[in-house]
Amino acid sequence: VQLQASGGGLVQPGGSLRLSCAASGFTTRSYSIGWFRQAPGKEREGISCISNSDRSTFYSDSVKGRFTISRDSAGIYLQMNSLTSEDAAVYYCATAPYHCSAYGPFSRWKYRSWGQGTQVTVSS
Repeated sequence: VQLQASGGGLVQPGGSLRLSCAASGFTTRSYSIGWFRQAPGKEREGISCISNSDRSTFYSDSVKGRFTISRDSAGIYLQMNSLTSEDAAVYYCATAPYHCSAYGPFSRWKYRSWGQGTQVTVSS
């Protein structure tokens, strides 16, 4: 029972990627979904969350205005535009049984079902 992130790859600065997050063995309908990323030598950083009940969305300051999170019956997506070298990282998605706003949108303790991440490389 875990999530699988996909869609990463190599992109030039200023380019775009769309990441997907799919569940294996359960449905994500009742969960909020968070996207996190971790660059080498850095802490895992929460960057976006979409809530279970009302689909309200939250973004970290580092990605606000450039990234868009969405969800439908097939999965959860992260559209990433205007990518820079600072966005290079392994990206993960995870579930939370609470609304994104509860206890802070990126509080690590409330997230479960972490799966393997997907690598995003930004380079010319």
